[in-house]
Amino acid sequence: MSVGDSSWKILEMESLNTRFSAWTPFSNKSLNRQDCLWMPKCIKFGWFLPYTPTDNEYGAWKRHYIACVSNLDWLTPREAAALYGTLNEPKAEDEELQERQREKCLRKIIWEKIALHKKELFKVRPPWVTGTCCSRLLKSKYQPHLSQTVRDRVGLHEALEKQLVLASKEALPKQSNVSGSYPYPLLSKKKTWHGVSQNDDSSSYASQLHVIIISSRIPAYEMVVDSLKAGVISVVCEHGGMTLESLLYLIGKALQGRKAQSIGILSDGDSREINLLQGYKIGIKNLLRPEVRDFWEKLGSLVATKEEGGHVDLFVPLGASEAGIEVLSQLSQLTGTFFTAPTGIATGSYQHILSDWLGPQQAGPPPSIYFNEAKLQMWSNLTDFLEDALKSVRRELRPLFKELQKGISGRMIGQFMFDSMSMTSILNNQDIAQALADGLMELSKENSDRPLEFLACFLLKKCSKDEGNVILTKCDLKETLDLFTKERNIIEDNSQDTESSLNKSDLDFEVLLKLERKLQRDSADKRTSAARELLQSERKYVQMLEIVRDVYVRPLRAALASNRAILSAANIQIIFSDILQILNLNRQFLDNLRDRLQEWSSAHCVGEIFIKFGGQLNTYTNFFNNYPVVLKTIEKCREMTPAFRAFLKRHDKSTVTKMLSLPELLLFPSRRFDEYVNLLYALRLHTAAEHVDRGDLTTAIGQIKKYKGYVDQMKENIRMKEQLSDIQRIIWGCPTLFEIKRYLIRVQDVVQLHCCDEEISFSLRLYEQIRDLSFFLFNDALLVSSRGISHTPFERTSKTTYQFIASVALHRLLIEDIPDSKYVKNAFILQGPKCEWICATEVEDDKFLWLSVLQNAIKSSMDK
Repeated sequence: MSVGDSSWKILEMESLNTRFSAWTPFSNKSLNRQDCLWMPKCIKFGWFLPYTPTDNEYGAWKRHYIACVSNLDWLTPREAAALYGTLNEPKAEDEELQERQREKCLRKIIWEKIALHKKELFKVRPPWVTGTCCSRLLKSKYQPHLSQTVRDRVGLHEALEKQLVLASKEALPKQSNVSGSYPYPLLSKKKTWHGVSQNDDSSSYASQLHVIIISSRIPAYEMVVDSLKAGVISVVCEHGGMTLESLLYLIGKALQGRKAQSIGILSDGDSREINLLQGYKIGIKNLLRPEVRDFWEKLGSLVATKEEGGHVDLFVPLGASEAGIEVLSQLSQLTGTFFTAPTGIATGSYQHILSDWLGPQQAGPPPSIYFNEAKLQMWSNLTDFLEDALKSVRRELRPLFKELQKGISGRMIGQFMFDSMSMTSILNNQDIAQALADGLMELSKENSDRPLEFLACFLLKKCSKDEGNVILTKCDLKETLDLFTKERNIIEDNSQDTESSLNKSDLDFEVLLKLERKLQRDSADKRTSAARELLQSERKYVQMLEIVRDVYVRPLRAALASNRAILSAANIQIIFSDILQILNLNRQFLDNLRDRLQEWSSAHCVGEIFIKFGGQLNTYTNFFNNYPVVLKTIEKCREMTPAFRAFLKRHDKSTVTKMLSLPELLLFPSRRFDEYVNLLYALRLHTAAEHVDRGDLTTAIGQIKKYKGYVDQMKENIRMKEQLSDIQRIIWGCPTLFEIKRYLIRVQDVVQLHCCDEEISFSLRLYEQIRDLSFFLFNDALLVSSRGISHTPFERTSKTTYQFIASVALHRLLIEDIPDSKYVKNAFILQGPKCEWICATEVEDDKFLWLSVLQNAIKSSMDK
């Protein structure tokens, strides 16, 4: 370092000392030598005193700072260029001009913010305290009783920081349009796209291009992906961790600038709204929000016109309610594209997509356009069971497929499941499945030495008796219940009163079956069809609740009364008291429906029955409040009581319990309210405006819908709490994550980079990878962790570990894009108050999706 430069540094320190002394009172000249001012500056640069100052020694850290600064060996950019030369390569004039303008704009923004920041801090500066970070700490420590005016002015710093965060968001590249240009270069056709898969490589489908968007929230969505026809392009979208903009990005890349003949959307939803993505439940209330409207307009532009036969198919039963039909109408008017949806209501399954659809279907029903109908029907019948099975399959196969895109890995897992289910053709035929169930129950009753011959004879008799659908007759019901009574008497020695109660229940359900068949004959009236579905679904629901009473409660109470107790009276009360009260309530509700529908006509009313039922929902509230305690009690009794373990082993997942366990049977009350709301909307849709029942139906919808919201909120709170607990468990050193209304949005794996020289321009900077990171994005914070991968000898799969690094509030996070160059791709900068991370994703799709979701999360957190 030259003498001139050293002298300049000393002069600068003397100037700083002079400026500091200018506003320091004469009696406090020694304050500018205080260690609390100069020690943080030295420590920040790693300049430590070689000795410990005595108690009465002042200015040691100041003198040490001046000595270190004056001895720095550094070169200005011009001196470095003169000594070592430069690596700048000639650029095109327009490229160099754009880069200069961009850098000038960024410098101007930073200078203005810094100047404004210093100006505001100088205005509110209390005596003898500077505006540095260290002095703010001193201010809070030594002067805790500032006036409210001063505190309000200091709050301006947060406003400035908020403006800086917003400015960093606006500086990121934007997506100009869906079909034409993107903020990053397009991938070549041979590259793998994240979430996009195509079932056929031929070009014969170009004129009739069909695209289906499948949400990951759909149960067993992998099997839906595997049900697609050849030539149909699938876009698998994550329900959480995506925005409408990123979804459009994936659709646009799948189409490659072409227009589709039709686009289907298979996602979660009900008869009023589409649960397309996390935070985007699209209904009549938010359809005209700017980002939602922009999404549908751009989506409509990707489909052929109405005159050319283009259409958008929503696999959500919007055609079964007035609100849903209004949503379809507004979408058609907004985009000029024909929107269609199913009109049927199927409680407890996704079979509504196989019902009638709104409007004309020139190319056939929409499901036949996209899917293999046999596979789709099987999936719609067994969604819950398939989802439970796929949880373990995903856990085993996902590590092997993690390098593949989501669409391809989902298709492979779905194909594996279909291949594993060798009984597909039988399960597709519900008549054969019911006949087999009856035959197996009869076989268990007879204990025949030749089971196959007995079963064959039974099926032949059944086939000759009923040519059509296999419907339980009075004899079948009686034999089934007699079988159950016999088995129960052998195991638990029940009383004669229980048997007479079952016979009475048998007669009641026989009456209900006859009434349902009568309503089915009159189902030409849409209102009658909805009433029949209500009665049928309520009968099945009550039957499932009675299984709990007959298979579990009565044997346990009988054993307790005979001094052979399996469970104590207190545990029986804790586990079953609430579910039995729900059974009594819904049994009374079913009787009221039965009486009302005995002489049914379109003029009859059911709204008042629902209103009466809605006034007694405190029974359900008790059940849901005690639901976690009930499950924990079952687990504890299973572990502590061998007799109860053996009892559950005999009864769980048997033919009498419909192959369900006790905890699975306790799930039915939480699912019933979704069905109630859908059925009420269907009834009101087909009820005339002047009908006397319309007002009661509207009131009942309000009651049940409000309670459904309460149940959904409880489910969401439990799900988010478990999700946060899982994340906290897998990250070493992670602080407590659980906070009210906090939830996970997305997890993104990146590589952390280090810039070798930050003085040169972006296009010439060299970066080196230093470690792997994982970002856990929540709705209010970003958690940064390091990611390590360990391998086990003789094993292909690897184990991933996470180590906590930092967490940053979203409203304090700055984002800066790094343009692609020949030295770095898919890079960006995240800057917090104390740390900065230069990162890069593996593929450009991940970068765009991540930055899109991150910007949306920052905007949402700052709007709160």
